[in-house]
Amino acid sequence: MSFFPKISFQREVEEYLTKVFRNNELITALGTQEVESKYQSLLSHLSHPPAFTTVRVNTHLASVKCVKKLLFEEIQKQFRGLRIPVLEHPKLQDILLIPVIGPRQDLKKHASEVIVGAHCGYAVLRGAHVYVPGIISTSRFMKAGDLVSVYSDIEGKCRRGAKEFEGVKVFLGNGISELSRSEIFSSSGQLNGMGIRMIEPVYLSPSFDNVLPSHLFLQNLPSVVVSHILNPQPGERILDMCAAPGGKTTHLATLMHDQGEVIAMDKIANKVKKLKQNAELLQLNCIKAFCYDGTKAFSVEKREDEQEGPPFLPESFDRILLDAPCSGMGQRPNMAYSLTLKEVTSYQPLQRKLFTVAVKLLKPGGVLVYSTCTITLSENEEQVAWALKTFPCLQLQPQEPHIGGEGMRGAGLSLDQLKLLQRFDPSAVTLQGMDINSLQDSREDDLISLADKDCIGFFIAKFIKSNSK
Repeated sequence: MSFFPKISFQREVEEYLTKVFRNNELITALGTQEVESKYQSLLSHLSHPPAFTTVRVNTHLASVKCVKKLLFEEIQKQFRGLRIPVLEHPKLQDILLIPVIGPRQDLKKHASEVIVGAHCGYAVLRGAHVYVPGIISTSRFMKAGDLVSVYSDIEGKCRRGAKEFEGVKVFLGNGISELSRSEIFSSSGQLNGMGIRMIEPVYLSPSFDNVLPSHLFLQNLPSVVVSHILNPQPGERILDMCAAPGGKTTHLATLMHDQGEVIAMDKIANKVKKLKQNAELLQLNCIKAFCYDGTKAFSVEKREDEQEGPPFLPESFDRILLDAPCSGMGQRPNMAYSLTLKEVTSYQPLQRKLFTVAVKLLKPGGVLVYSTCTITLSENEEQVAWALKTFPCLQLQPQEPHIGGEGMRGAGLSLDQLKLLQRFDPSAVTLQGMDINSLQDSREDDLISLADKDCIGFFIAKFIKSNSK
Protein backbone atom coordinates (compact mmCIF):
# COMPACT_ATOMS: atom_id res chain seq x y z
CA MET A 1 0.00 0.00 0.00
CA SER A 2 1.86 3.01 -1.29
CA PHE A 3 0.88 6.26 0.50
CA PHE A 4 3.66 8.46 -0.89
CA PRO A 5 4.99 8.56 -4.46
CA LYS A 6 8.01 6.39 -5.24
CA ILE A 7 11.42 7.87 -4.57
CA SER A 8 12.62 10.03 -7.46
CA PHE A 9 16.20 10.27 -8.76
CA GLN A 10 18.05 12.45 -11.20
CA ARG A 11 17.64 10.88 -14.66
CA GLU A 12 21.22 9.59 -14.97
CA VAL A 13 21.07 8.05 -11.48
CA GLU A 14 17.76 6.39 -12.29
CA GLU A 15 19.24 4.90 -15.47
CA TYR A 16 22.25 3.66 -13.50
CA LEU A 17 20.09 2.02 -10.83
CA THR A 18 17.80 0.45 -13.41
CA LYS A 19 20.80 -1.37 -14.92
CA VAL A 20 21.94 -2.49 -11.45
CA PHE A 21 18.59 -4.03 -10.53
CA ARG A 22 17.99 -5.53 -13.99
CA ASN A 23 21.42 -7.10 -14.36
CA ASN A 24 21.77 -10.35 -16.32
CA GLU A 25 22.63 -12.52 -13.31
CA LEU A 26 19.45 -11.45 -11.55
CA ILE A 27 17.25 -11.88 -14.62
CA THR A 28 18.67 -15.36 -15.34
CA ALA A 29 18.01 -16.46 -11.74
CA LEU A 30 14.63 -14.83 -11.08
CA GLY A 31 13.11 -13.93 -14.43
CA THR A 32 12.39 -10.48 -15.86
CA GLN A 33 8.95 -10.11 -14.23
CA GLU A 34 10.08 -10.83 -10.67
CA VAL A 35 13.20 -8.66 -11.04
CA GLU A 36 11.07 -5.73 -12.21
CA SER A 37 8.49 -6.28 -9.46
CA LYS A 38 11.18 -6.30 -6.74
CA TYR A 39 12.80 -3.14 -8.10
CA GLN A 40 9.52 -1.21 -8.24
CA SER A 41 8.66 -2.42 -4.73
CA LEU A 42 12.04 -1.18 -3.48
CA LEU A 43 11.43 2.29 -4.95
CA SER A 44 8.09 2.46 -3.13
CA HIS A 45 9.53 1.29 0.17
CA LEU A 46 12.35 3.85 0.13
CA SER A 47 9.89 6.77 0.18
CA HIS A 48 8.11 5.38 3.27
CA PRO A 49 9.44 5.12 6.84
CA PRO A 50 10.25 1.66 8.28
CA ALA A 51 7.43 -0.15 10.07
CA PHE A 52 9.18 0.04 13.45
CA THR A 53 11.19 2.50 15.48
CA THR A 54 14.28 0.77 16.89
CA VAL A 55 16.07 1.91 20.03
CA ARG A 56 19.18 0.34 21.52
CA VAL A 57 19.31 0.06 25.28
CA ASN A 58 22.52 1.17 26.96
CA THR A 59 22.98 -2.08 28.90
CA HIS A 60 26.09 -0.55 30.47
CA LEU A 61 23.75 1.45 32.73
CA ALA A 62 20.43 -0.37 32.86
CA SER A 63 18.67 -3.65 32.06
CA VAL A 64 16.47 -4.03 29.00
CA LYS A 65 13.50 -4.98 31.21
CA CYS A 66 13.83 -1.81 33.28
CA VAL A 67 14.14 0.48 30.25
CA LYS A 68 11.28 -1.32 28.49
CA LYS A 69 8.95 -0.51 31.40
CA LEU A 70 9.99 3.15 31.46
CA LEU A 71 9.66 3.45 27.70
CA PHE A 72 6.19 1.87 27.67
CA GLU A 73 5.04 4.41 30.26
CA GLU A 74 6.56 7.29 28.24
CA ILE A 75 4.85 6.17 25.02
CA GLN A 76 1.50 5.86 26.80
CA LYS A 77 1.95 9.42 28.05
CA GLN A 78 2.86 10.74 24.59
CA PHE A 79 0.03 8.85 22.88
CA ARG A 80 -2.55 9.75 25.54
CA GLY A 81 -3.13 6.25 26.86
CA LEU A 82 -2.90 4.41 23.52
CA ARG A 83 -1.39 1.02 24.32
CA ILE A 84 1.39 0.55 21.77
CA PRO A 85 3.51 -2.53 22.60
CA VAL A 86 7.26 -2.30 23.18
CA LEU A 87 8.82 -5.50 21.85
CA GLU A 88 12.08 -7.25 22.73
CA HIS A 89 14.00 -8.88 19.88
CA PRO A 90 14.90 -12.56 20.47
CA LYS A 91 18.20 -12.33 18.53
CA LEU A 92 19.17 -8.74 19.35
CA GLN A 93 18.68 -8.67 23.07
CA ASP A 94 19.72 -5.04 23.58
CA ILE A 95 17.08 -3.42 21.36
CA LEU A 96 13.43 -2.51 21.74
CA LEU A 97 10.98 -2.22 18.84
CA ILE A 98 8.02 0.15 18.73
CA PRO A 99 5.48 -0.39 15.92
CA VAL A 100 4.74 2.70 13.81
CA ILE A 101 1.02 3.40 13.36
CA GLY A 102 0.11 4.70 9.94
CA PRO A 103 -0.21 6.00 7.39
CA ARG A 104 -3.33 7.66 8.81
CA GLN A 105 -5.48 8.70 5.86
CA ASP A 106 -8.40 10.31 7.70
CA LEU A 107 -6.63 13.44 8.97
CA LYS A 108 -8.33 16.76 8.24
CA LYS A 109 -6.08 19.34 6.59
CA HIS A 110 -6.07 22.90 7.97
CA ALA A 111 -6.06 26.15 6.01
CA SER A 112 -2.88 27.38 7.73
CA GLU A 113 0.14 25.64 6.18
CA VAL A 114 3.76 25.20 7.20
CA ILE A 115 6.37 24.05 4.67
CA VAL A 116 9.49 22.28 5.97
CA GLY A 117 12.65 21.09 4.25
CA ALA A 118 12.96 17.49 3.07
CA HIS A 119 15.29 16.35 5.87
CA CYS A 120 13.09 17.91 8.52
CA GLY A 121 10.13 16.19 6.87
CA TYR A 122 11.79 12.80 7.03
CA ALA A 123 12.48 13.30 10.75
CA VAL A 124 8.80 14.18 11.31
CA LEU A 125 7.77 10.94 9.58
CA ARG A 126 9.93 9.08 12.12
CA GLY A 127 8.46 10.77 15.19
CA ALA A 128 10.12 14.18 15.53
CA HIS A 129 8.47 17.53 16.14
CA VAL A 130 9.30 20.45 13.85
CA TYR A 131 12.13 22.71 14.99
CA VAL A 132 12.47 26.26 13.73
CA PRO A 133 15.57 25.71 11.52
CA GLY A 134 13.56 23.20 9.47
CA ILE A 135 10.73 25.63 8.66
CA ILE A 136 10.95 27.20 5.20
CA SER A 137 7.62 29.00 4.96
CA THR A 138 4.28 29.51 6.73
CA SER A 139 0.90 30.95 5.88
CA ARG A 140 0.72 34.74 6.03
CA PHE A 141 -1.11 35.25 9.34
CA MET A 142 0.06 32.24 11.38
CA LYS A 143 0.07 32.90 15.14
CA ALA A 144 1.37 30.92 18.11
CA GLY A 145 -1.27 28.37 19.12
CA ASP A 146 -2.73 27.96 15.61
CA LEU A 147 -3.62 24.54 14.27
CA VAL A 148 -1.52 24.02 11.15
CA SER A 149 -0.94 21.37 8.49
CA VAL A 150 2.71 20.53 7.86
CA TYR A 151 4.07 19.71 4.40
CA SER A 152 7.50 18.69 3.12
CA ASP A 153 9.10 20.48 0.17
CA ILE A 154 10.73 17.33 -1.20
CA GLU A 155 12.27 19.04 -4.25
CA GLY A 156 13.79 21.97 -2.33
CA LYS A 157 12.02 24.63 -4.44
CA CYS A 158 10.21 26.64 -1.76
CA ARG A 159 11.68 30.10 -1.07
CA ARG A 160 12.46 30.81 2.59
CA GLY A 161 9.82 33.06 4.13
CA ALA A 162 7.29 32.54 1.33
CA LYS A 163 3.66 33.17 2.32
CA GLU A 164 2.36 30.36 0.10
CA PHE A 165 3.83 27.50 -1.93
CA GLU A 166 2.19 25.75 -4.88
CA GLY A 167 5.08 23.38 -5.74
CA VAL A 168 5.35 19.64 -5.02
CA LYS A 169 4.65 19.12 -1.33
CA VAL A 170 3.87 16.04 0.75
CA PHE A 171 1.44 16.13 3.69
CA LEU A 172 3.11 15.07 6.97
CA GLY A 173 0.30 15.71 9.45
CA ASN A 174 -1.06 18.42 11.74
CA GLY A 175 0.44 20.31 14.64
CA ILE A 176 0.20 23.37 16.86
CA SER A 177 2.44 26.35 16.17
CA GLU A 178 4.63 27.31 19.11
CA LEU A 179 5.58 30.64 17.49
CA SER A 180 4.09 33.21 15.15
CA ARG A 181 5.26 33.66 11.58
CA SER A 182 6.99 36.95 12.48
CA GLU A 183 8.91 35.26 15.34
CA ILE A 184 10.07 32.41 13.10
CA PHE A 185 11.33 34.68 10.35
CA SER A 186 12.54 37.50 12.59
CA SER A 187 15.75 39.15 11.40
CA SER A 188 17.17 39.23 14.93
CA GLY A 189 18.85 35.87 14.54
CA GLN A 190 18.20 32.16 13.95
CA LEU A 191 15.96 30.47 16.52
CA ASN A 192 16.60 26.84 17.43
CA GLY A 193 13.62 25.82 19.55
CA MET A 194 10.49 23.88 18.67
CA GLY A 195 8.41 25.53 15.95
CA ILE A 196 5.52 23.09 15.51
CA ARG A 197 4.40 20.49 18.05
CA MET A 198 3.04 17.60 16.00
CA ILE A 199 -0.27 16.31 17.37
CA GLU A 200 -1.60 14.34 14.37
CA PRO A 201 1.32 13.01 12.33
CA VAL A 202 0.60 10.84 9.29
CA TYR A 203 2.85 8.21 10.90
CA LEU A 204 2.52 7.93 14.68
CA SER A 205 5.97 7.33 16.19
CA PRO A 206 7.17 8.36 19.64
CA SER A 207 9.38 11.41 19.98
CA PHE A 208 12.70 10.66 21.69
CA ASP A 209 13.59 14.28 22.40
CA ASN A 210 15.12 14.12 25.92
CA VAL A 211 13.54 10.71 26.57
CA LEU A 212 15.86 8.56 28.75
CA PRO A 213 18.91 10.09 26.97
CA SER A 214 21.58 8.11 28.84
CA HIS A 215 19.65 4.83 28.55
CA LEU A 216 18.48 4.83 24.93
CA PHE A 217 20.12 5.35 21.54
CA LEU A 218 17.88 5.74 18.49
CA GLN A 219 19.41 3.40 15.92
CA ASN A 220 18.24 1.51 12.83
CA LEU A 221 17.99 -2.26 13.31
CA PRO A 222 20.73 -3.24 10.78
CA SER A 223 23.11 -0.75 12.42
CA VAL A 224 22.71 -2.67 15.66
CA VAL A 225 23.30 -5.99 13.90
CA VAL A 226 26.72 -4.78 12.66
CA SER A 227 28.24 -4.46 16.13
CA HIS A 228 26.98 -7.89 17.17
CA ILE A 229 28.59 -9.38 14.05
CA LEU A 230 31.95 -7.75 14.86
CA ASN A 231 31.49 -9.28 18.35
CA PRO A 232 34.17 -7.32 20.25
CA GLN A 233 35.50 -8.93 23.43
CA PRO A 234 36.53 -7.28 26.72
CA GLY A 235 40.20 -6.30 26.67
CA GLU A 236 40.53 -6.14 22.87
CA ARG A 237 41.67 -3.16 20.81
CA ILE A 238 38.99 -2.19 18.31
CA LEU A 239 39.06 0.36 15.48
CA ASP A 240 35.92 2.10 14.22
CA MET A 241 37.29 3.77 11.08
CA CYS A 242 34.39 6.08 10.14
CA ALA A 243 32.72 6.38 13.48
CA ALA A 244 30.61 9.54 13.84
CA PRO A 245 28.07 10.16 15.25
CA GLY A 246 28.93 7.19 17.42
CA GLY A 247 25.98 4.80 17.47
CA LYS A 248 28.08 1.79 16.53
CA THR A 249 31.12 3.05 18.49
CA THR A 250 29.18 3.26 21.74
CA HIS A 251 27.53 -0.08 21.00
CA LEU A 252 30.94 -1.74 20.56
CA ALA A 253 32.12 -0.27 23.88
CA THR A 254 28.95 -1.52 25.58
CA LEU A 255 29.35 -5.05 24.18
CA MET A 256 32.92 -5.05 25.58
CA HIS A 257 31.57 -4.04 29.00
CA ASP A 258 33.65 -0.86 28.67
CA GLN A 259 36.81 -2.97 29.04
CA GLY A 260 39.53 -2.64 26.42
CA GLU A 261 39.97 0.15 23.89
CA VAL A 262 37.75 1.45 21.11
CA ILE A 263 39.56 3.85 18.80
CA ALA A 264 37.05 5.95 16.86
CA MET A 265 38.01 8.12 13.89
CA ASP A 266 36.17 10.59 11.71
CA LYS A 267 37.58 13.38 9.60
CA ILE A 268 34.86 15.94 10.42
CA ALA A 269 35.56 17.78 13.69
CA ASN A 270 31.93 18.55 14.60
CA LYS A 271 31.00 14.91 14.20
CA VAL A 272 33.88 13.82 16.45
CA LYS A 273 32.69 16.33 19.05
CA LYS A 274 29.20 14.79 18.89
CA LEU A 275 30.71 11.31 19.22
CA LYS A 276 32.56 12.33 22.38
CA GLN A 277 29.35 13.83 23.79
CA ASN A 278 27.49 10.58 23.13
CA ALA A 279 30.19 8.52 24.83
CA GLU A 280 30.06 10.83 27.85
CA LEU A 281 26.27 10.76 27.99
CA LEU A 282 26.25 6.95 27.90
CA GLN A 283 29.07 6.88 30.52
CA LEU A 284 31.50 4.86 28.40
CA ASN A 285 35.18 5.42 29.18
CA CYS A 286 37.03 3.03 26.84
CA ILE A 287 36.36 5.15 23.71
CA LYS A 288 39.14 7.37 22.34
CA ALA A 289 37.97 9.60 19.51
CA PHE A 290 40.20 11.34 16.96
CA CYS A 291 39.51 13.76 14.13
CA TYR A 292 41.47 12.00 11.39
CA ASP A 293 41.15 10.84 7.78
CA GLY A 294 40.90 7.05 7.80
CA THR A 295 42.63 6.76 4.42
CA LYS A 296 45.81 8.08 6.10
CA ALA A 297 45.57 6.07 9.33
CA PHE A 298 48.35 3.58 8.46
CA SER A 299 52.07 4.15 8.99
CA VAL A 300 55.06 1.81 8.92
CA GLU A 301 56.93 4.01 11.36
CA LYS A 302 56.09 4.78 14.96
CA ARG A 303 55.06 8.37 15.69
CA GLU A 304 57.90 10.42 17.15
CA ASP A 305 55.67 12.19 19.67
CA GLU A 306 54.58 8.78 21.04
CA GLN A 307 50.97 9.87 21.33
CA GLU A 308 48.31 7.15 21.12
CA GLY A 309 46.33 8.49 18.14
CA PRO A 310 46.59 7.84 14.41
CA PRO A 311 48.40 6.99 12.23
CA PHE A 312 48.82 3.43 13.52
CA LEU A 313 51.43 0.73 12.96
CA PRO A 314 50.65 -2.43 10.95
CA GLU A 315 48.56 -5.11 12.64
CA SER A 316 47.53 -2.88 15.56
CA PHE A 317 43.91 -3.98 16.02
CA ASP A 318 42.05 -7.16 17.00
CA ARG A 319 38.90 -6.17 15.14
CA ILE A 320 38.00 -3.36 12.74
CA LEU A 321 34.65 -1.93 11.75
CA LEU A 322 34.56 -0.13 8.40
CA ASP A 323 31.08 1.35 8.22
CA ALA A 324 32.06 3.15 5.06
CA PRO A 325 30.95 6.51 3.68
CA CYS A 326 28.44 5.61 0.98
CA SER A 327 25.75 6.92 -1.36
CA GLY A 328 23.14 6.38 1.38
CA MET A 329 20.40 5.12 -0.93
CA GLY A 330 19.09 2.72 1.72
CA GLN A 331 18.00 5.47 4.10
CA ARG A 332 14.25 5.74 4.69
CA PRO A 333 12.12 7.69 4.17
CA ASN A 334 13.54 9.51 1.15
CA MET A 335 11.22 10.80 -1.55
CA ALA A 336 13.69 12.73 -3.71
CA TYR A 337 17.33 11.59 -3.85
CA SER A 338 19.52 14.55 -4.74
CA LEU A 339 23.00 13.15 -5.49
CA THR A 340 24.33 13.20 -9.05
CA LEU A 341 25.72 10.09 -10.76
CA LYS A 342 29.23 11.50 -10.38
CA GLU A 343 28.68 11.76 -6.61
CA VAL A 344 27.15 8.27 -6.39
CA THR A 345 30.07 6.65 -8.22
CA SER A 346 32.69 8.58 -6.22
CA TYR A 347 32.24 6.35 -3.17
CA GLN A 348 33.64 3.08 -4.53
CA PRO A 349 37.28 4.29 -4.84
CA LEU A 350 37.12 5.96 -1.41
CA GLN A 351 35.78 2.76 0.16
CA ARG A 352 38.64 0.78 -1.41
CA LYS A 353 41.24 3.17 0.02
CA LEU A 354 39.74 2.78 3.48
CA PHE A 355 39.45 -0.99 3.07
CA THR A 356 43.13 -1.27 2.07
CA VAL A 357 44.16 0.63 5.22
CA ALA A 358 41.89 -1.57 7.34
CA VAL A 359 43.52 -4.79 6.07
CA LYS A 360 46.98 -3.42 6.90
CA LEU A 361 45.93 -2.40 10.41
CA LEU A 362 44.25 -5.72 11.24
CA LYS A 363 46.11 -8.41 13.19
CA PRO A 364 46.39 -11.93 11.73
CA GLY A 365 43.35 -13.83 12.98
CA GLY A 366 41.51 -10.53 13.34
CA VAL A 367 37.99 -9.74 12.14
CA LEU A 368 37.01 -7.01 9.66
CA VAL A 369 33.38 -6.06 9.18
CA TYR A 370 32.44 -3.88 6.19
CA SER A 371 29.03 -2.23 6.02
CA THR A 372 27.09 0.44 4.12
CA CYS A 373 23.59 1.91 4.24
CA THR A 374 23.13 1.78 0.48
CA ILE A 375 21.64 -0.56 -2.14
CA THR A 376 24.07 -0.46 -5.07
CA LEU A 377 26.18 -3.42 -6.22
CA SER A 378 29.27 -1.28 -6.73
CA GLU A 379 29.51 -0.33 -3.05
CA ASN A 380 28.47 -3.72 -1.70
CA GLU A 381 28.86 -7.08 -3.46
CA GLU A 382 31.37 -5.70 -6.00
CA GLN A 383 33.51 -4.49 -3.11
CA VAL A 384 33.47 -7.98 -1.61
CA ALA A 385 34.51 -9.55 -4.95
CA TRP A 386 37.31 -6.96 -5.26
CA ALA A 387 38.49 -7.53 -1.68
CA LEU A 388 38.67 -11.31 -2.03
CA LYS A 389 40.68 -10.96 -5.26
CA THR A 390 42.96 -8.18 -3.95
CA PHE A 391 43.69 -9.57 -0.48
CA PRO A 392 44.30 -13.36 -0.50
CA CYS A 393 44.68 -13.19 3.29
CA LEU A 394 40.95 -12.42 3.68
CA GLN A 395 38.25 -15.06 3.97
CA LEU A 396 34.51 -14.44 4.06
CA GLN A 397 32.88 -15.56 7.31
CA PRO A 398 29.36 -16.53 8.36
CA GLN A 399 27.48 -13.79 10.24
CA GLU A 400 25.72 -14.18 13.55
CA PRO A 401 23.02 -13.03 13.88
CA HIS A 402 21.95 -13.39 10.25
CA ILE A 403 18.65 -11.53 10.07
CA GLY A 404 18.68 -9.94 6.61
CA GLY A 405 18.70 -11.70 3.26
CA GLU A 406 21.69 -12.99 1.31
CA GLY A 407 23.79 -10.87 -1.05
CA MET A 408 22.46 -9.75 -4.44
CA ARG A 409 23.51 -11.36 -7.71
CA GLY A 410 25.35 -9.34 -10.30
CA ALA A 411 28.92 -9.09 -8.98
CA GLY A 412 30.07 -12.57 -10.01
CA LEU A 413 30.11 -14.02 -6.48
CA SER A 414 29.18 -17.70 -5.99
CA LEU A 415 25.93 -18.71 -4.33
CA ASP A 416 27.88 -19.90 -1.28
CA GLN A 417 29.59 -16.52 -1.03
CA LEU A 418 26.29 -14.65 -1.38
CA LYS A 419 24.84 -16.68 1.50
CA LEU A 420 27.63 -15.44 3.78
CA LEU A 421 26.69 -11.81 3.06
CA GLN A 422 23.80 -9.95 4.65
CA ARG A 423 21.70 -7.53 2.63
CA PHE A 424 18.71 -5.85 4.24
CA ASP A 425 16.29 -5.31 1.36
CA PRO A 426 13.10 -3.36 2.25
CA SER A 427 11.32 -4.84 -0.77
CA ALA A 428 11.50 -8.30 0.86
CA VAL A 429 8.14 -7.58 2.51
CA THR A 430 4.90 -6.13 1.15
CA LEU A 431 4.48 -2.43 1.90
CA GLN A 432 1.65 -2.27 4.40
CA GLY A 433 0.17 0.18 6.85
CA MET A 434 -0.46 -0.57 10.50
CA ASP A 435 -3.39 0.52 12.62
CA ILE A 436 -4.31 -0.25 16.22
CA ASN A 437 -6.68 -3.08 15.26
CA SER A 438 -4.20 -4.89 12.98
CA LEU A 439 -1.52 -4.41 15.65
CA GLN A 440 -3.65 -5.99 18.36
CA ASP A 441 -4.52 -8.91 16.08
CA SER A 442 -0.86 -9.63 15.19
CA ARG A 443 1.32 -12.29 16.82
CA GLU A 444 4.54 -11.01 18.37
CA ASP A 445 6.63 -13.38 16.20
CA ASP A 446 5.04 -11.93 13.06
CA LEU A 447 5.75 -8.38 14.21
CA ILE A 448 9.42 -9.24 14.90
CA SER A 449 9.70 -10.82 11.44
CA LEU A 450 8.22 -7.66 9.89
CA ALA A 451 10.69 -5.48 11.81
CA ASP A 452 13.60 -7.58 10.48
CA LYS A 453 12.55 -6.96 6.88
CA ASP A 454 10.81 -3.58 6.80
CA CYS A 455 13.88 -1.53 7.78
CA ILE A 456 16.44 0.60 5.95
CA GLY A 457 18.47 -0.78 3.05
CA PHE A 458 21.80 -2.03 4.44
CA PHE A 459 24.72 -4.34 3.62
CA ILE A 460 27.18 -6.28 5.81
CA ALA A 461 30.21 -8.46 4.98
CA LYS A 462 32.45 -10.15 7.56
CA PHE A 463 36.08 -11.21 6.88
CA ILE A 464 38.84 -12.88 8.86
CA LYS A 465 42.52 -12.23 8.14
CA SER A 466 44.30 -15.55 7.88
CA ASN A 467 47.93 -14.39 7.87
CA SER A 468 50.11 -11.28 7.75
CA LYS A 469 51.02 -11.43 4.06
